[in-house]
Amino acid sequence: MHTEVAASVRRSTTDTGEQRVREDGDDVVAARFQAGDDQALAVAYQRWSGLVHAVALRSTGNSADAADITQAVFVSAWRGRHGYDPAKGSLPGWLMTITRRRVADHWEERSREDRRMSAAALATTEDPAEPPSDFIVDRVLLADELERLGQPQRKIIELAFFQDLTHAQISGLLDLPLGTVKSHIRRSLDRLRTRLEVDGAAL
Repeated sequence: MHTEVAASVRRSTTDTGEQRVREDGDDVVAARFQAGDDQALAVAYQRWSGLVHAVALRSTGNSADAADITQAVFVSAWRGRHGYDPAKGSLPGWLMTITRRRVADHWEERSREDRRMSAAALATTEDPAEPPSDFIVDRVLLADELERLGQPQRKIIELAFFQDLTHAQISGLLDLPLGTVKSHIRRSLDRLRTRLEVDGAAL
């Protein structure tokens, strides 16, 4: 995939100035990156793309998705470099923050795609019989109540029950304490169950 990150890396590889940047410490590279030095971008990519890819791979379990996320992270970082403040944290730490967002975006898109595929499968099923009206009502009520949960509760429930992620995986993906994830799931399920019982649906 040809991106501005890969292109910048290739352009800088033959530049003798990059060798000087390679010898700089992380703080200097970070400052040059924030200032828009594409040689610093090349060095940052070489130093930390492996870390970004490892986190993305652990979160998605798919090397192709991890590669796409890695590219997206560095593109976002480069385009948004003016929003990075070296005084507030390290460049790799900032890259990890962007990585977690991109991983969350990946799962959000995957969830939407799964819902689209499920809807398409229902629409093209060989069985022409319509599902019972009670089933449809329950699904509508459940979807409505999920929308009311807000974040991060709704995201946690979707990852746990639609993506089949473990509590530990959700904790790592959303950068939340494991106990917080478990509490959110327990309280969200209690809240959904109470609301759906009032509405006459079954959870």
